[in-house]
Amino acid sequence: MGYKLIACDLDETLLDNKHQICQRNLDAIKKARKEYGIKFVPATGRGHAGITKELKALGLYDMPEEYTITFNGGAVNENKNNKIISFNGLNFEKTKEIFTFGLECDVCQHVYTKDKIYIFNVSESEQKRIDDKLFECEILEENSIDFLKDEPIAKILFENTNVPYLMSLTPKMKKITDGSVAVSFSSNRYIEFNQIGVDKGQGLKALATLLNIDIKDTIAVGDNYNDMAMLQVAGLSVAANNAVDDIKKICDYTTKANNNEGVVAELIERFIFNNEV
Repeated sequence: MGYKLIACDLDETLLDNKHQICQRNLDAIKKARKEYGIKFVPATGRGHAGITKELKALGLYDMPEEYTITFNGGAVNENKNNKIISFNGLNFEKTKEIFTFGLECDVCQHVYTKDKIYIFNVSESEQKRIDDKLFECEILEENSIDFLKDEPIAKILFENTNVPYLMSLTPKMKKITDGSVAVSFSSNRYIEFNQIGVDKGQGLKALATLLNIDIKDTIAVGDNYNDMAMLQVAGLSVAANNAVDDIKKICDYTTKANNNEGVVAELIERFIFNNEV
C-alpha cells in the first residue's frame, strides 16, 4: 500500500499549544510532499479564510492543485484563489433555532459564513483567543442573526470551557438537532453544529474521489470528536498522544509525540518514510 494523501486536523494536532507549527512537522511535511508526492490537506473546523497563516507556513497558500477541508467538511477548497469546490451549509431557519436555544445557555456563540465569523455573548476565555489573534471575527452586541437571512451559513457553535456542561446540552436539543443537524465537539471547548451528513469524513471521501485517490491510500490524523468521521474512513487512522480517549480507541496508531512534539512528523516518519520511531 502506498499512501498518497494525509488529512490533518489543525488545532491540538498539527499546531502546538502556542498555535504554531513546530519545525519538526514543517520539515517532515515538506520532505513528504517534495520527495514522496504526498498531498497534505488541512482538515479543520475553521473556514479557509481563517487558516491563512498556517497555509503560508506550509507553503500551500494560494497554490493550485492543493486543497483544504474546512468547516468540518462543510466545504472543500482548492487553495488557489480560495476556490470553493463544494459547500454544504446549514439553512438559516435551523441556524436561528440553534442560536435562540443558545441564548438561554451559558455559552458564547460563533456563526460562520463563507468568509466571516460573527461572535455573540463573547466569554472571557474566547476574548483571550481573539486578543491573541487566533482568528479574525466580528463581535456583535445585539443577539440577533436576522441580518444573515440571505447569507450562506457554514455552521454555528457554542463555546464553554466546561465540556461536561456542553455535553449536557445535547439531550436537551434533540428536538432541534435529530435528523437535521450533525453535532460534534472540538478543542475541549466547542460544540459544533453542521448540516446533517456534513463531517470531515465526508469531506475526505469527496476530495479523494476528486483526486482519483483510493480512500485506502489516505491517512487521517486528529485529536477530538469532530475528527472521528475522517479517522473512521481513512485507510490509516492516527491519534495524537494528547487526543481524547474515545479517539485513541478507534485509531490504528497513537503517536508517542503530543501536539507540542511533532505528531505529524512522527506519523510521516513511520508510515511514509518507513523509519522506526
